[in-house]
Amino acid sequence: MKKKRIILGALAAVLVVGPAMAHHSAAMFDAKKSVTLVGTIKEFQFTNPHSWVQIIVPDANGKQVEWSIEWGGVSGLYKQGIRKTSLKPGDQVTIIGHPLQNGNPSASMSSITDAKGMPIGQSQR
Repeated sequence: MKKKRIILGALAAVLVVGPAMAHHSAAMFDAKKSVTLVGTIKEFQFTNPHSWVQIIVPDANGKQVEWSIEWGGVSGLYKQGIRKTSLKPGDQVTIIGHPLQNGNPSASMSSITDAKGMPIGQSQR
């Protein structure tokens, strides 16, 4: 009877953890590639479960393209020194991240620096 309970408990844990891990998958991003984006902050969404940085970046033809950059959740960023006021519209930044595999203008944050090249928080992931 005790062995049966242990097996059922382990099975229940696997069923719960599987979907939770799938939610946090980064499979949509290409970890083998990185992009460097130099542009202007449009918006910083300091939210859970993920924060987002909207940045306007000129493409090779000078056209302004809006990129969506996925960052960590509020508590993790807060521990790195990031606050909701850390990025303001109009701020010039350089972001390095892993782009979406489908080519759309979105990436996961690897690092972010200000216009002087200084890291914003401890943004290394």
